Amino acid sequence: MIKRTLYFGNPAYLKTANEQLMIEMHDSGETKTVPIEDIGLLIIDHQQITITHALIARLLEKNAALITCDATHHPTGLMLNLDGHSLQSQKFKAQLEASLPLKKQLWQQTVVAKISNQAALLRRNKRKYELLINYANEVKSGDSENHEAKAAAYYWKNVFPEFVQFRRDRYGLPPNNFLNYGYAILRAIVARSLVGSGLLPTLGIHHRNQYNAYCLADDIMEPYRPFTDMLVCGMIDPAQPAFEITVDFKRKLLSLPAMDVYIEGQKSPLMNAVQKTTASLARCFEGKSRKIAYPDLK
Repeated sequence: MIKRTLYFGNPAYLKTANEQLMIEMHDSGETKTVPIEDIGLLIIDHQQITITHALIARLLEKNAALITCDATHHPTGLMLNLDGHSLQSQKFKAQLEASLPLKKQLWQQTVVAKISNQAALLRRNKRKYELLINYANEVKSGDSENHEAKAAAYYWKNVFPEFVQFRRDRYGLPPNNFLNYGYAILRAIVARSLVGSGLLPTLGIHHRNQYNAYCLADDIMEPYRPFTDMLVCGMIDPAQPAFEITVDFKRKLLSLPAMDVYIEGQKSPLMNAVQKTTASLARCFEGKSRKIAYPDLK
């Protein structure tokens, strides 16, 4: 069963009783309930939302990820469970002892999957994509020739319509803000699933920034980024170019966890696909497999 993504953008009081999330809306005084075990992602996006410690504890116990947003309504914080798997110490040990050759092979698979999905999105958008297919076929262990960056340079020049004149920059002009919002949701989904698979989101196979607490999440989300990009591409209207993330746009971006993707030949909601990916990664660390399961963008 796919877990629910809940978004709160109005003043509210959030608490728990009888294993339920109790939602008391300030404006209407209305109270709603949601089973905590059904929640995968909870997003708080208003400065006048109050949440009890008891609810936070229950959410984390059920391995829900809690995202907080800043005054500009952009995700700024992520809270995860510290005890997400019954064999966590065993999983940690395998991850910590993973050899450098294994990490390089896993990163090679990750880059190939990412570039292949970027090529698929260009094909969907009726843009030339053959160069990316060539790049994907030429990726070596550890991506020693940095084909990921070469592919990105071409991809970002072509994925959006020409009138957008897009340049990928985290702090750049729209639709960078749409991408950032979607990637923040995706990162939370991946980090939550890594914890659920008994892995440390901090220790990456490629990313290793000492100031980044989610290096492994940033590694594993790479092949999933084009799915976010596809959502954003569908939100661009040449007749009415948008610059602000409206409630409607947020609703579309929050549909990401439920988006259908294909993984291992089967259709699956993206959140469930991520669980398959992180479980396969754990098996790779343990020596039970040599391949990460990644989705294919059709």
